[in-house]
Amino acid sequence: MNIDYKTTAYATGGRDGHVRVENSPIDFEMALPAGLGGKKTEGANPEQLFAAGYAACFGSALQHAIRVRRLKLPAPDVQATVGIGRNDAGNFQLEVDLVAIIDTDDAALAESLTQEAHQVCPYSHATRGNITVNLSSRTR
Repeated sequence: MNIDYKTTAYATGGRDGHVRVENSPIDFEMALPAGLGGKKTEGANPEQLFAAGYAACFGSALQHAIRVRRLKLPAPDVQATVGIGRNDAGNFQLEVDLVAIIDTDDAALAESLTQEAHQVCPYSHATRGNITVNLSSRTR
C-alpha cells in the first residue's frame, strides 16, 4: 500500500489521561465514561473520537458516491453512534450505528448511496468483519 498521509497521536494515562496529535490543534484531556466507572466530569473518550472520525470519513465517502453519479445534492450529514460493551466472550467490543442523512426525497437513492459509501469508506474497510456496523439512511 502507498501511504498518502500519516499522523501520530500520543496518549499518556490511557482512557483517563491526555492525548495530543502532532502538527494539529488536538491536545486534550481524556475521561473514562461514567458507564465504565469514570469519575471525571470533563474530557473526551475513545468512543467519541472514533464516532467523530467515522462520521466525517463516511460523509466524505457519501460525497464521493454523489460525485461519481454526477448528482446535484448538497453535502449529506452523517450520524455515527459508537457503543462499547462486553461480547459473549466477556471482552470489550465496539458497535456502530451509522445514519446517512441525504437531502433527497428518493429513499431508494439515499439507501443506494449509503451502501456505495460503505464500500469505499476507509473506516468501513477497517471495521468490516470486526465489529457490527448497522447502516441506515434517512432523507430530508
